Amino acid sequence: MFAGFDWEVIWRTKAYLWQGMLFSFNLTLLAMVGGIFLGTLLALMRLSSYRILNVPAGAYVNLLRSIPLILVIFWFYFLVPLVVKAISGSPYAEGIGPFYSALIAFTIFEAAYYCEIIRAGIQSVPRGQVHAAYALGLTYRQAMMKVILPQAFRNMIPILLTQGVILFQDTSLVYVVGLTDFMGAANKVAQRDARLVELYLFAAFIYFLLCFGVSHLVRELQQRLTPASR
Repeated sequence: MFAGFDWEVIWRTKAYLWQGMLFSFNLTLLAMVGGIFLGTLLALMRLSSYRILNVPAGAYVNLLRSIPLILVIFWFYFLVPLVVKAISGSPYAEGIGPFYSALIAFTIFEAAYYCEIIRAGIQSVPRGQVHAAYALGLTYRQAMMKVILPQAFRNMIPILLTQGVILFQDTSLVYVVGLTDFMGAANKVAQRDARLVELYLFAAFIYFLLCFGVSHLVRELQQRLTPASR
C-alpha cells in the first residue's frame, strides 16, 4: 500500500517542519500564559458582587465564546490598522503584524474559556477555607492569593492542560494571516513536492502523538490529585 510513497521527503525537510513545530509550541505557551492571567482577572470580576465588574466580564466571556476564533484573528489583523489610521489620521499607519495579531487573538479568545475554568475552580474551594482565612485577619486579596487560588489551580491543572491541547490544535489557524506553524509547514512541503499523503499522514501522526501523550498525562494527574474514595 505504501510502496510508492516517498517518506524521505519528511527527513529532507525536517528542519523546516521543526521550525513550524517550534512556532506552534511558542504560540501555544505564550497564549496559555496570557490567557490564564487574563482569565484569572475575568474570573475574579465575574465572582465580584459589584455589577460594574461582573457584568462587563460576563459580556466579554459570552461574546468571545459565541464567535469562531478565526474571526477574532481577522479582527486584529485587518481592523487594527483601520482603527490606527482613524485615530492617527495617517494614511500610512500599519497594524501590529501577523504574529502579534495572532498572539493577541489567541490570548483574549482563550481567556474567555480559562475564565470559566478558573471560576469553577475557585468555587470548588470549600467556603470554610474562605471563612477561615478571614478569621485569621487576611484581606480579600490575601485570602485569594494565599489560600483560595493555590488550591483552585491545583484542582484545575488537568483541565488547564486539556484546554492547552485544544489551543495547540487551533494554532493551525494562523495560516489565515500568512504565518507558518507545524501544519502550515507540512502543507507547504506537501504542495511543493506533490507529496500530500505522506506529509498529511505524518502531520496527523505527530498531532495524535503529542495530544494523546498530554491527554494521558492529564489522566495521570487527575488520579493523583483526586482523593481516593473511601
